[in-house]
Amino acid sequence: MSRTADGGRVCLTLPTNRACAHTIASIGEEAVYAAGQFGVEVHLLVLDSSDESTFALHAKAVAALPPTAGVVVHHLDEARQRAFLRRVIDASGVAEPARVLDLMLPDAVSYGACTNRAFLIAAALGCRSVHRRDSDGDYQVLDGRPVFPIHHELLSLGRRAADAAADVTENALDPAHAGKPVSLVGGSFIGELSVDIGEIRELDQAVYDEVVGLWAPTGASARERQELVDDSFTGGGTEPFTHDRALLDLPDVFRIDLCNVGFDHEVYERLPLPSATDTIGSDYFLLHVVRDATLPGVVHNRHIVNYYTPERRTGPGFTAYQLRFTKFLLSMLYLHPVYSDMEAAGGALLDDEHRLRVRVIADSVRRSIGTDRAENVRRLAVLDRSYRRLGGRYAEFADHLAPLRDRLLDEARADTEDFALLIEAWGPLVRACRAAGPELSARRPGLE
Repeated sequence: MSRTADGGRVCLTLPTNRACAHTIASIGEEAVYAAGQFGVEVHLLVLDSSDESTFALHAKAVAALPPTAGVVVHHLDEARQRAFLRRVIDASGVAEPARVLDLMLPDAVSYGACTNRAFLIAAALGCRSVHRRDSDGDYQVLDGRPVFPIHHELLSLGRRAADAAADVTENALDPAHAGKPVSLVGGSFIGELSVDIGEIRELDQAVYDEVVGLWAPTGASARERQELVDDSFTGGGTEPFTHDRALLDLPDVFRIDLCNVGFDHEVYERLPLPSATDTIGSDYFLLHVVRDATLPGVVHNRHIVNYYTPERRTGPGFTAYQLRFTKFLLSMLYLHPVYSDMEAAGGALLDDEHRLRVRVIADSVRRSIGTDRAENVRRLAVLDRSYRRLGGRYAEFADHLAPLRDRLLDEARADTEDFALLIEAWGPLVRACRAAGPELSARRPGLE
């Protein structure tokens, strides 16, 4: 078994806003595996936005984790997360501190914001990598043992690609990138689609193709849209894990899911994720950054088992989830120009030490704010027509969506403005975290 060269600290994080005691127990096992197999100090960070009674259940699950040397557990409710953020925001001296706090801990669901909080806390803890999991996933099992993704993450993250090549099953990386660090390691999921729209496909394949095709860039051809549809939200398919496969290359973002990913600190300490609220997919930005900047990554097949929680398919839960999907489609108007700029820049996004040139990306985000929103008007019209064709609760959602159109169009632009602000604030925030330290109550099982 290969181990990391210097041990060090890593952050294994689980953001949650729903009951997931079983997941806490399972991720605790992954933390124990990482500490035992790789000699690292694992900071297991549960960022808990659930209600009081659910938090209490989670606290019991955390308390039940077996004492283990090398594993430190942090279970933080939103009050303690907010206190930490206020401290580092005040120390950072950033402009508009109240607005930055809202972006880091908004009142609504934000997939990017919860991951950004993990990034900052990891910086305060002195971790060299962040490994993210989700509350609606589980590990595959082989020969009675869980298959942990952190195995591949710790084998490669932060190492020179030339050195990491010894621990993968296939190396397709251009030798020109061999001296760069492996900045991203990820797998995907098996099971249901990552986005809960499978019922649309079952009801009407043509509607599914048209709706999913809406997240293609403006001006995409019919063929490009269909290729995107065919490749979207399917993850690792349905084939269960039988043996390891790990590919070293510029990472394919369609083969990585945020429930199954690890980032090197040189990526997330330089650039945050968009904090758009009620928007699925807002946490995938860094995947594009790593690939477009020609930083190496490893894509493996230790896929998470994806499942859906019941509230997504009932009443208000259905409406809320479909709204998040709608906002995802609208966010693409502003993200696609940035993706195009980054792809065109390629290796110019890196300095001589292979670190991200944040200013180049920030300027691109600011330029995208002025994008003509006609394409988003069209997207909403297509959604309205498509959902009414499906009938039933989809038609009811179309009725719900109609009066929200102008607000949603404005929010998509405002989310991009907020992202630009957060990029500007990110460097000072990270420096403040490093200087201030965590001041988080932690439990170090086995060493107390």
